[in-house]
Amino acid sequence: MTPVLKFLFPVKRYTAPQSWLLLLARITFGLLLMSHGIAKWQHFGELSATFPDLLGLGSRTALILAIFGEVICSAGFIMGAFYRLALLPMIFTLAMAAFVVHRGDPFAAKELAVVYLAVFVLMFFAGPGKYAVDRLISFRLFVPR
Repeated sequence: MTPVLKFLFPVKRYTAPQSWLLLLARITFGLLLMSHGIAKWQHFGELSATFPDLLGLGSRTALILAIFGEVICSAGFIMGAFYRLALLPMIFTLAMAAFVVHRGDPFAAKELAVVYLAVFVLMFFAGPGKYAVDRLISFRLFVPR
């Protein structure tokens, strides 16, 4: 298979304790970030006019993309489905929050975004563990029958 497919759906071997720890981290940090996205979604009307437009797409579109990264991608992250693809928008959203939106703010204002960013970057490289949808996909792609 192609290197891209092997990167997206790794066949790395994980021990049971490693996989449980990765699953616990996916559930914990995925739900925490998802709660931020749900709050944005619930206040969409008020936020859509004032949300930071960092890419020149308009505040409403930027808010939709942030909600996508924080809700939809968090769900994929939690399930371990298209794990690394799901992490990319999450990492991008948090990097923008930490280093662009809050660039002039004191560290306390950007601390949460930096913590999430660090966890998600580490999780990107650690992989999803064996208790993930991607694990099933990788076996179907790479294990000969």
